Amino acid sequence: MAQAADSVDSADQHGGGESTFTVVVAAVANLGIAVAKAVAGVISGSSAMLSEAAHSVADTVTEVLLLTALRRSEKPADEDHPLGYGPERYIWAMLAAVATFVGGAVFSLYDGIHTLVAGEELGDPLVSYVVLGVAFLLEGYSLRTGLKQARGEAARFRAPMKTYLRHTPDTAVKAVVLEDSAALIGLVLAAGGLLGGQLTGSGVWDGVASLLIGLLLLYVAWVLGRSNVELLIGRPLPGPMRERIRAELLAVAEIEAVLELTTLVQGPREALVAAKVDFRDVSTAAEIEWACERAEQRLRAVFPGVSRVYLDPTPTPGPPPPEGTP
Repeated sequence: MAQAADSVDSADQHGGGESTFTVVVAAVANLGIAVAKAVAGVISGSSAMLSEAAHSVADTVTEVLLLTALRRSEKPADEDHPLGYGPERYIWAMLAAVATFVGGAVFSLYDGIHTLVAGEELGDPLVSYVVLGVAFLLEGYSLRTGLKQARGEAARFRAPMKTYLRHTPDTAVKAVVLEDSAALIGLVLAAGGLLGGQLTGSGVWDGVASLLIGLLLLYVAWVLGRSNVELLIGRPLPGPMRERIRAELLAVAEIEAVLELTTLVQGPREALVAAKVDFRDVSTAAEIEWACERAEQRLRAVFPGVSRVYLDPTPTPGPPPPEGTP
């Protein structure tokens, strides 16, 4: 994809603030929704509503962890962390994925199985329908905020939004979009469970809805967890970007070959580039120093998110010259 959706680019300096706003909107919406769903679940006796309450609680915890991730990762580099704190956001985001799994998926699956085995007494579903309707509007607004940011980022990278969401290293936006999408689907499932129980008088529909909500949350937790694991292990810049970086290095007059190129995503708008470079044998030490400086300037001009460039002068593999050869 052109420029690649998971490239890092600090040209948009307000990107971090936009991600924070997106997460705050989602957190406030989910907190209010969680309380309303819990009350409606108790009144109606619906296990699907209680599962949805657990879903919203898990989402609220997730957003709090994502806010922590955003704040912690913005700390500047220091003596103890010379490469900065960017990867710390993926640790907190990983914990957010675990919260979605434990707080939402496990409870929903347990509650659904318990309802199918033990049954449930159905109460008045009117309050639940009202809560589901209001929750749908709030979740829809939160999702709209996340999608607005995702579309803007995808357009800037000239990538389809689906591709951007799959590969973006901004896991905060990815989490909000996925979780709010799952929340809307979960609300429809809960409403279906209530309606099925109301029409048939059986709690089976409610139990099945709760199980489906649990499976949905399980999928979201797996997707977010996998994305953060990849970034924690260390993910390179995408192939097209690596080829462009190699071309920019070779465009420097003193550089003959790029023997080895290593790139590492350190955050949504931060990356490291390290390369073993063969300089022309006739180059002086001063020319090599200035060549390194020009190479770094070229890379940062094309990819502003490349924050660190390390070039290692390395001879092309072959027999070494006789000792003492200039």
